Formats: sequence, structure tokens, C-alpha cells
Amino acid sequence: MKARKYLLALIPLFGMVLLLAGCGSATEKDSKTTLAISASDVIASMDSSINTDVIGGQNITNTMDGLYRFDGNKLQPAMATKIVKPTNNGLTYTFPLRHAKWSNGKPVRAQDFVYAWRRTVDPKTASQYAYIYEGIKNAADISAGKKPVNSLGVKALDDHTLQVTLDDPIPFFNKLVANAVFFPLYKPSVEKAGKQYGLNSDGMVFNGPFKLVNWHVSDNSWTEVKNKSYWNADKVKLNKVEFYVTKDPNTGLNLYDANRINRLEKISGDTARQVSSYDTFSIDKEASTFYIEPNQKKYAFFRNKKIRQAISYSINRDQLNNNVLGKTTGFTTSVVPSGMSNNPETNVDFTKEPEIESVKKYSSYNPKLAKKLWKEGIKETGQKNLNFTLLGDDTDSAKKQNEYIQGQMEKNLPGLNLTLSNVPFKSRLTKSTNGDFDMVVTAWNADYPDPYSFLQIFMSNNAQNNSKWSNKEFDDLVKKSATTDANDEMKRWDDLLQADKILTEEQGVIPLYQYYQANLTRKNVKNYVVSPNGMYNIVTAYKK
Repeated sequence: MKARKYLLALIPLFGMVLLLAGCGSATEKDSKTTLAISASDVIASMDSSINTDVIGGQNITNTMDGLYRFDGNKLQPAMATKIVKPTNNGLTYTFPLRHAKWSNGKPVRAQDFVYAWRRTVDPKTASQYAYIYEGIKNAADISAGKKPVNSLGVKALDDHTLQVTLDDPIPFFNKLVANAVFFPLYKPSVEKAGKQYGLNSDGMVFNGPFKLVNWHVSDNSWTEVKNKSYWNADKVKLNKVEFYVTKDPNTGLNLYDANRINRLEKISGDTARQVSSYDTFSIDKEASTFYIEPNQKKYAFFRNKKIRQAISYSINRDQLNNNVLGKTTGFTTSVVPSGMSNNPETNVDFTKEPEIESVKKYSSYNPKLAKKLWKEGIKETGQKNLNFTLLGDDTDSAKKQNEYIQGQMEKNLPGLNLTLSNVPFKSRLTKSTNGDFDMVVTAWNADYPDPYSFLQIFMSNNAQNNSKWSNKEFDDLVKKSATTDANDEMKRWDDLLQADKILTEEQGVIPLYQYYQANLTRKNVKNYVVSPNGMYNIVTAYKK
């Protein structure tokens, strides 16, 4: 969901005393049934139709259940009673649903999925994730306002049977619907709250392992308690999960060292170097990449390929990782991260294929070539005013990162004057979505473990394509991989490779690195592991 846009985070130092006071005693955090975790920022929304970021996605995953749930790398039935195989030449999925209850005791029905899915694709909802439904019958036309919402290819055959019809086969459909945007919604709760739904926990009902309680949007801490109505409650070992926003790395480390939290997440920079010797230090290789989007709609200057390539060549990514981010990232040639998807025949990682290796140079550090291409691009575009702003998050790590990028670009791109604008995560998302930026450092986290999850967002008409880069050949290849070649694994794989090659050579967006999440986790915390869609499965987590 990403899920979703990602972030690095840091809190004002003056909040440190209040936060420490609010975390309770060390004894409480040693309870075997309470897990205390840091959070990199606040929850922006608990509305599964509206949320676009990892923080919201994680907490929706903690409190809601869809058709399936990842446990580590394994896809398991959740509200569906089994992993369904499609019929009708891959176009029809019929899901038998288990008998389950909402947290208010009402039954979870197939109609709750129908309501939620129709709501997401309804143009009135203005969901940025409506595009992810494309491939389900009529979804694209509904989102475009060309067909009625009730024509979506989803229906309840009865209270416990959900049927989905596709326009074309989707090879990764079962993995896709594990994403939070496909979770059911309890209609009375949503309609009663109206536009306020998902902004506070009052009136919300949940069908997942935990319930969010006494929460309002922008709270710097929140609590989730075990949902006794959950169909799989017997497997849930924790009674309570507490989250504390720790934007300042020193604050987070103090909380961890004082045993006030059991897990400190998303450590970077100097703090990561400082704690790398801890025996509780670990790194989760995330299916997430950070990149720069130059606004090609706002400036014709950025539509020049040489300019974008020059920006890429001007940045020393190894130095960025080693000296700025504390070795918590990995080199990436493209926006598709490594360790996520392999060749169906040879089992070679997508990023290690010859097609991707052949364009690796476009993401390398080459200041001499950067200057040459930059000067040529300036001449070709006639650009004279080289004053731009780089938008980013207001966290400590993001600020240091963007200061480094600023220094590299101004050093290696003659005449460029780059100003930094560091704003809260939510504001950065809003500005990016509205096109209110010159250049922005952003990221994408896998919604499901397939290269398509990353490549499709750079198609010309995708709502997440904030840079507005456009390439018809790229669009055609990505579309073919999801439609006409969907049943031919190797042809589809080649489509995706060729599309990625075009994006990388063009530097449609400028890849920076693959994100590796550095954490400190108490040795008694077990089974808290990341899944291929970037979410942690809280069902099987426990404390020994």
C-alpha cells in the first residue's frame, strides 16, 4: 500500500520528555502480552479506501482482515477459507468466506467486501488507490466515470460467497487482494462517520486481530487491544500493542535503552552506526525504493532526457548510503527492488537479469558525464533560470539526505541553485499529489511481490505518477504484462524487463536506493517479521 508512499521520520526534541512520560514503566513493557513499538510518524488515515502510506497500512492490517494475509513470505487464507484457483480461463475467482464477526458482534458478510470495493473505485471517494483495481471487470471505466459503480465485477452470491470477475487474467491476483485496500468495510459505521471516517477510532468496527481504541488523527501514540471477536483470536498471543511516534533518533534510542519500548524501527544515519554493534540490531530488506521525481508537467526542462540523466549521474549513491544513511540502504539500478521476484524459469532475481544490468550505468556516479549532459540539456531547452526547490520530509534523516543531494547536484551541475523544502510527511504527500513541487524525494513500497507493483505507477495516466513522465512504449509493455501476455509467464517477464529498461535508461524518475529497515528488537519478541508487501503480521507475533 503502498500500500504505499514511504517515509523516514523524526520528532521535535521538545516532545521527548512528554513521550518518555507517556510510555509507562519498564515493567509494563516487560509484560508478555504487551508489545511496545516505535512508529516513524502519525497515522494519517485508517480508511482503507483513502490511506496511501505504510503507517496507515500497517495499522489497518493490524485491525482488519481481508481475503488473505501474509505470514512472512507465505500467503495464507484469512476471511477466505482457502487459496482460490481461478476458473473461466483465469477470469473468475469464487471465494468461500468463513463465518466471522465484526468487533461489534455483527456478522462479516460478502456484501461488506462488495460495499468496500465499490466505494474505493467510486470517483466520489477520490481514492488514489482506485487504479489498483484495474483489471477487475469495469473498474477502469467506473473510476473514469464512464460506467456505474454497481457494474464492478464483484458480487455476493450469498452471505459467505464472494465472486470476482476480471477483464483479463491477473497472474498475481491472489497476492494483490492481500493488500489493505481490498479489505471489507462495515457500511453503517462508514456512512455514519461520513467524511470523518478513519480519522478517529470512535464508531469504527474491526474484523482483524486487534481494535484501535481512543485514537484521533495526529495522535503521537495509540493503542490496539486484542479483538475477542476475531475469527482467529485463539492464535493471537498479545493482548495489547502500543505505538509511540519517535521522530528523533535519540528519543527512540533512549526509550529502547530504558526498556520502555520493545522494538525501535527505521533507524538510520549516525544512530544506525551507533547501535550496529547491539546484539539486538537487525536489518529487514524492504521491498521499497526511494527516488527523485522531477516535475515534468510544471517544467519542460525536466522533460529533456539528458537533464534527468545528468541529475542521476551527479549523485554518489555509495557515499549517500555509507556516510549519510548509516549503511541502511542498498544500491539499486531501477525502481524495482531486489529480492522480490525471480525469473519463472531460471530463478534469477529481476534486478540481476542482463536487461537490467545493461542499464546499470545510468544510476552510477559519473560527475564528468553529468556536467556534459547537463550543459547539452540546457542548450537544447534554452533554460536560463536554474533555481529549483527539492521537496522532502522534515525528519532528521530526510533532511540530512536531501542536504547531501543538494550539495552533490550543485557541485556537479553548473549553474544549478537548489533550495530545500522540508515539510511533514502528510504535507509532502499532499504537495506531491497536487503537483505542487519542482523536484521531490519520495518512495514506493510493494503492494504485492511483483515488478508490476512498481512499474505500473509510472504509466502515463496513473494517479501515483506525480512526475508525469510519459512513454508510450513503456505504457504498452506494462499493459501487455497485465493483459495480453498475462498467461505466458516468460513473455510477461520479458515485457516487464523491457519496460524497466526503458524507465531506467530514460531516468523517468531517478532511483536513489533500496530501503533496508534497521531495527532494535528485544530478544524475547518472536515472529514479528516483514512480508513481501512490507507489512508485519501481528497475528503470530508474541513475547517469550
